[in-house]
Amino acid sequence: MNSIVTFPNRIPTVEFEERRFQVYTDRQLDKIEVIQNLPEETLFEMKVVASVLPFRVNEYVINELINWDNVPNDPLYQLVFPQKGMLKEEHFERMAKLHREGADKKLIQKVAKEIRDELNPHPAGQMEMNLPTLDGVPLEGLQHKYRETVLFFPAQGQTCHSYCTFCFRWAQFVGDKDLRIASSDAEQLHGYLKQHTEVTDLLMTGGDPMVMKTKNLVQYLEPLLEPEFDHIQTIRIGTKALTFWPYRFVTDKDADELIELFAKLVDAGKHVALMAHYNHWQEITTDIAEEAIRRIRATGAEIRAQGPLIKHVNDNADDWAKLWKKEVKLGIIPYYMFVERDTGAKNYFEVPLAKAYDIYREAIKQVSGLARTARGPSMSAGPGKVEIQGITEIKGEKVFVLRFLQGRNPDWVQRPFFAKYSETATWLHELEPAFGEEKFFFEDEYEQMRKGNG
Repeated sequence: MNSIVTFPNRIPTVEFEERRFQVYTDRQLDKIEVIQNLPEETLFEMKVVASVLPFRVNEYVINELINWDNVPNDPLYQLVFPQKGMLKEEHFERMAKLHREGADKKLIQKVAKEIRDELNPHPAGQMEMNLPTLDGVPLEGLQHKYRETVLFFPAQGQTCHSYCTFCFRWAQFVGDKDLRIASSDAEQLHGYLKQHTEVTDLLMTGGDPMVMKTKNLVQYLEPLLEPEFDHIQTIRIGTKALTFWPYRFVTDKDADELIELFAKLVDAGKHVALMAHYNHWQEITTDIAEEAIRRIRATGAEIRAQGPLIKHVNDNADDWAKLWKKEVKLGIIPYYMFVERDTGAKNYFEVPLAKAYDIYREAIKQVSGLARTARGPSMSAGPGKVEIQGITEIKGEKVFVLRFLQGRNPDWVQRPFFAKYSETATWLHELEPAFGEEKFFFEDEYEQMRKGNG
């Protein structure tokens, strides 16, 4: 049994048995017993989709988060298992034909790559516009889009305990080195941060950094306690492990070392924030999930919750309100409701912006002020994070009221602007300026930024 780290005057922990991590990929679909009762055509569709988009699920998610009596409508089933509609019809039929004909593996991989290239694998200019340099050398595993925040993609953390079917970083997981963002060079990371004292926040992202061994995490984070990194105030860790494998924080062999690392960073004066990805309240219904949250919070680290509004999973106000209420009860800060990004299986998951705003508003109306920290609906688009603040009528014209929560130019932030109302638009580029304007106020400057990185 794993020893348990305790903290004086903090919430005592409950003991849980260590659990073996067992994962299934597209190569083991026939080994997942519970899905063998599904229709044969459904299993074939899973196989077809999983040969294009990444699939990975573990035994904990299968047995404890999915309500198999509610399949195929169960939100967690939709969250992790491939669905036919995730591919456009022409893409699905092209790949299905190869499988029906027993095509060679290399041909299937070739066609899969051709389909993936049509799915906008790296949205919002992240490969062209966000790549920083150190002494003239591009840093492949870093992204620096906003002045205060640097994203780091540790090579050891570029997978997840399970994959979300909607994931906008799906390109990290398909085995194509040309699409992958990753680095194992801690010195490059630290060198860049030393040179950029305007940076206050480091975001460890992926994949999921919580698949890493604690010793690997230490090599990236402990050096930030040195005086030359005093400008790094906040260390964020993006993770889905609190949903997909909460044992990581409780009974895994180095779970105690991980908790100790969080405590050490906090005690040294760093603000540690786990950016937890939650999509549905069913993800926080197990005792082990609550215990993981308690252990993290006992270190002084905080947990902020974010996730996109996605069709088939959480496209109703009641589920969001229930999720936010549960998060607040457990001491988690609701942070963002995102809009599904324009990449991958967006055709299956996207929700019109008008409906997204209605869902957000109806959900916010059901919760107290402590849960109204959730900002949204927000689009992480090329120019920045754009929030829909409302839908209203001005001088007879129905419009979206928008603002930047973050922008490539900080001067754009908090500046309101207006777009013509649309029942069907699902992303920023589908919106048109209101009141007869030809362009949004930021477009010319953003275009110059794009050209400068071209």
